[in-house]
Amino acid sequence: MAKAALARVSPLLIAEPNEEGTNLLIATGLVKGDARFTSVRAKTLMARCHKAFKPFDESEAMKIIDGRNEYLHSSGAGFMAIPPHAWWPRYWAQAAILITALDRDIDELVGRDRESVVLKHLEQRTKNIEQRAEALLERAKQRRQQWLDGTLPTKIAAEWKNGQQLSATMAHSEAATCPACGSTGLLEGDEVVDEEIHYPSALSYAEEDSWGDGSVTLTIEAAYFSCPGCQLILNGYELLKQVELNILFEVEGDIDQYIGQEPEYGND
Repeated sequence: MAKAALARVSPLLIAEPNEEGTNLLIATGLVKGDARFTSVRAKTLMARCHKAFKPFDESEAMKIIDGRNEYLHSSGAGFMAIPPHAWWPRYWAQAAILITALDRDIDELVGRDRESVVLKHLEQRTKNIEQRAEALLERAKQRRQQWLDGTLPTKIAAEWKNGQQLSATMAHSEAATCPACGSTGLLEGDEVVDEEIHYPSALSYAEEDSWGDGSVTLTIEAAYFSCPGCQLILNGYELLKQVELNILFEVEGDIDQYIGQEPEYGND
């Protein structure tokens, strides 16, 4: 489904590039005949779907694929070790996003007699996320109160981490209010989803190699939150959305990476 969803946008998105460009030429329809088309690897497909079809989760999809491969190609149990009632909601949560990207409905894939089963799995997935988020918030509140009261167990107190230790060290971050205790936590993300370039005015150049009042604003997709005040960690889009933290945030980018760079040319 991932391959079909990307190919629906453009066949170029699934073509494995090579020096001769054969796969890209086939994808554009310029090469016919006996030429063989090779598509990109599963990991690349999942990464591209993650960027193209929100809120598709690349990490979750790869866990499903790895479990399948372990079951089929090795002696491991793979996804068979996970109870069906736990595995199917995870699978359909990602599959439903790709079905939507294909402009199709679930019943077109599984038939009307099985549609209700899939919908129950999706409902269960939603409930699981709600329960997980609630449990994490309540436990964080409890830890915070124990810390304030001086009743925190010695073992847990010894494991208490500061903000730097809790951080996922992602490329971008901003301060955010903790949904559990109200302290200042850290919202982090790696993926840049938008760039807004503010070009410098002609009179703002202070000196050579300076961009004056020029700037770049980057919009980042959040993927992780941590709070040193109560030790809360929320890892992943679904949990952040469930507790109503900002899914997107803005940071200042390096203007030198966006303007004034000389284009690179090949030597051939």
